[in-house]
Amino acid sequence: MVSASELEELSRRAEIDGTAPRVGVIIDRGGQILLLERHDSGPIRATLKLPGTTVMPRESLAAAVSRGVHEETGLIVTGIRHHVGDFDYLSPDARPVRRLHFAVDVAATAPIRLTVHARYVWAPLDGDLPVTSSIRHILDTYRHLVHG
Repeated sequence: MVSASELEELSRRAEIDGTAPRVGVIIDRGGQILLLERHDSGPIRATLKLPGTTVMPRESLAAAVSRGVHEETGLIVTGIRHHVGDFDYLSPDARPVRRLHFAVDVAATAPIRLTVHARYVWAPLDGDLPVTSSIRHILDTYRHLVHG
Protein backbone atom coordinates (compact mmCIF):
# COMPACT_ATOMS: atom_id res chain seq x y z
CA MET A 1 0.00 0.00 0.00
CA VAL A 2 1.10 3.57 -0.67
CA SER A 3 1.91 5.42 2.55
CA ALA A 4 0.49 8.80 3.53
CA SER A 5 4.01 10.22 3.55
CA GLU A 6 4.62 9.03 -0.04
CA LEU A 7 1.38 10.70 -1.14
CA GLU A 8 2.35 13.91 0.66
CA GLU A 9 5.76 13.89 -1.06
CA LEU A 10 4.16 13.45 -4.51
CA SER A 11 1.82 16.35 -3.80
CA ARG A 12 4.68 18.51 -2.52
CA ARG A 13 6.79 17.79 -5.63
CA ALA A 14 3.91 18.77 -7.92
CA GLU A 15 3.56 22.04 -6.01
CA ILE A 16 7.32 22.78 -6.10
CA ASP A 17 7.36 22.07 -9.84
CA GLY A 18 4.46 24.47 -10.40
CA THR A 19 2.09 21.83 -11.79
CA ALA A 20 -1.59 21.43 -10.97
CA PRO A 21 -2.12 17.87 -9.73
CA ARG A 22 -4.65 15.52 -11.28
CA VAL A 23 -5.11 11.84 -10.51
CA GLY A 24 -5.71 8.89 -12.79
CA VAL A 25 -6.82 5.59 -11.33
CA ILE A 26 -6.26 2.00 -12.42
CA ILE A 27 -9.00 -0.39 -11.34
CA ASP A 28 -8.02 -3.96 -12.22
CA ARG A 29 -10.60 -6.75 -12.35
CA GLY A 30 -8.60 -9.91 -12.96
CA GLY A 31 -6.38 -8.43 -15.68
CA GLN A 32 -9.07 -6.19 -17.15
CA ILE A 33 -8.81 -2.44 -16.64
CA LEU A 34 -11.79 -0.10 -16.27
CA LEU A 35 -11.75 2.54 -19.01
CA LEU A 36 -14.25 5.32 -19.61
CA GLU A 37 -15.41 6.97 -22.83
CA ARG A 38 -16.37 10.63 -22.90
CA HIS A 39 -19.54 11.87 -24.53
CA ASP A 40 -18.32 13.03 -27.93
CA SER A 41 -20.23 14.06 -31.01
CA GLY A 42 -17.22 14.57 -33.26
CA PRO A 43 -16.36 12.47 -36.32
CA ILE A 44 -13.28 10.88 -34.72
CA ARG A 45 -13.85 8.23 -32.08
CA ALA A 46 -12.51 9.46 -28.77
CA THR A 47 -9.81 7.60 -26.89
CA LEU A 48 -10.72 5.88 -23.66
CA LYS A 49 -9.50 7.21 -20.33
CA LEU A 50 -8.85 6.08 -16.82
CA PRO A 51 -11.14 7.34 -14.07
CA GLY A 52 -9.70 10.43 -12.43
CA THR A 53 -10.14 14.01 -11.36
CA THR A 54 -8.49 17.31 -10.56
CA VAL A 55 -7.09 17.58 -7.05
CA MET A 56 -8.91 20.43 -5.30
CA PRO A 57 -7.03 23.06 -3.26
CA ARG A 58 -5.99 21.63 0.14
CA GLU A 59 -7.36 18.17 -0.83
CA SER A 60 -5.08 15.19 -0.21
CA LEU A 61 -4.22 12.88 -3.10
CA ALA A 62 -5.92 9.99 -1.30
CA ALA A 63 -9.13 12.02 -0.94
CA ALA A 64 -8.99 13.04 -4.61
CA VAL A 65 -8.51 9.41 -5.70
CA SER A 66 -11.51 8.26 -3.66
CA ARG A 67 -13.68 11.19 -4.72
CA GLY A 68 -12.79 10.93 -8.41
CA VAL A 69 -13.50 7.21 -8.60
CA HIS A 70 -16.78 7.56 -6.72
CA GLU A 71 -17.95 10.58 -8.76
CA GLU A 72 -17.15 8.99 -12.13
CA THR A 73 -18.06 5.34 -11.46
CA GLY A 74 -19.94 5.01 -8.17
CA LEU A 75 -17.25 2.60 -6.92
CA ILE A 76 -15.73 2.85 -3.44
CA VAL A 77 -11.92 2.90 -3.10
CA THR A 78 -10.72 0.80 -0.15
CA GLY A 79 -6.98 1.33 -0.61
CA ILE A 80 -4.25 2.74 -2.85
CA ARG A 81 -1.92 -0.14 -3.76
CA HIS A 82 0.69 1.46 -6.03
CA HIS A 83 1.87 4.77 -7.39
CA VAL A 84 2.31 3.66 -10.99
CA GLY A 85 3.79 6.82 -12.50
CA ASP A 86 2.96 10.26 -13.78
CA PHE A 87 3.33 12.56 -16.73
CA ASP A 88 3.15 16.31 -17.25
CA TYR A 89 1.21 18.16 -19.94
CA LEU A 90 -0.31 21.55 -20.68
CA SER A 91 -4.02 22.02 -20.08
CA PRO A 92 -6.16 23.63 -22.83
CA ASP A 93 -5.55 27.00 -21.13
CA ALA A 94 -1.75 26.34 -21.18
CA ARG A 95 -1.39 25.58 -17.46
CA PRO A 96 1.14 22.90 -16.50
CA VAL A 97 -0.57 19.79 -15.13
CA ARG A 98 0.89 16.67 -13.51
CA ARG A 99 -1.27 13.56 -13.78
CA LEU A 100 -0.37 11.10 -11.02
CA HIS A 101 -1.54 7.51 -11.52
CA PHE A 102 -2.46 5.03 -8.83
CA ALA A 103 -3.64 1.42 -8.78
CA VAL A 104 -6.41 0.99 -6.23
CA ASP A 105 -8.53 -1.64 -4.56
CA VAL A 106 -12.30 -1.15 -4.61
CA ALA A 107 -15.03 -2.62 -2.39
CA ALA A 108 -16.71 -4.17 -5.47
CA THR A 109 -16.29 -3.76 -9.23
CA ALA A 110 -20.05 -3.44 -9.80
CA PRO A 111 -22.41 -1.82 -10.21
CA ILE A 112 -20.81 1.00 -12.16
CA ARG A 113 -22.84 4.20 -12.24
CA LEU A 114 -21.57 6.66 -14.83
CA THR A 115 -22.21 10.36 -14.30
CA VAL A 116 -20.21 12.21 -16.95
CA HIS A 117 -19.17 9.50 -19.41
CA ALA A 118 -21.00 7.81 -22.28
CA ARG A 119 -19.92 4.26 -21.49
CA TYR A 120 -17.34 2.08 -19.79
CA VAL A 121 -15.44 -1.03 -20.78
CA TRP A 122 -13.42 -3.64 -18.94
CA ALA A 123 -10.52 -3.95 -21.35
CA PRO A 124 -7.80 -6.62 -21.24
CA LEU A 125 -4.58 -5.09 -19.98
CA ASP A 126 -2.62 -6.87 -22.69
CA GLY A 127 -4.98 -5.78 -25.47
CA ASP A 128 -4.60 -3.06 -28.08
CA LEU A 129 -6.35 -0.31 -26.15
CA PRO A 130 -7.60 2.93 -27.73
CA VAL A 131 -5.81 5.17 -25.22
CA THR A 132 -3.28 7.95 -25.57
CA SER A 133 0.41 7.04 -25.73
CA SER A 134 0.89 8.53 -22.25
CA ILE A 135 -1.81 6.28 -20.77
CA ARG A 136 -0.43 3.31 -22.73
CA HIS A 137 2.94 3.88 -21.03
CA ILE A 138 1.27 4.03 -17.57
CA LEU A 139 -0.63 0.80 -18.28
CA ASP A 140 2.56 -0.91 -19.53
CA THR A 141 4.32 0.14 -16.33
CA TYR A 142 1.43 -1.20 -14.28
CA ARG A 143 1.40 -4.51 -16.16
CA HIS A 144 5.14 -5.01 -15.49
CA LEU A 145 4.76 -3.93 -11.86
CA VAL A 146 1.89 -6.26 -11.06
CA HIS A 147 1.90 -9.04 -13.61
CA GLY A 148 5.65 -9.37 -14.17
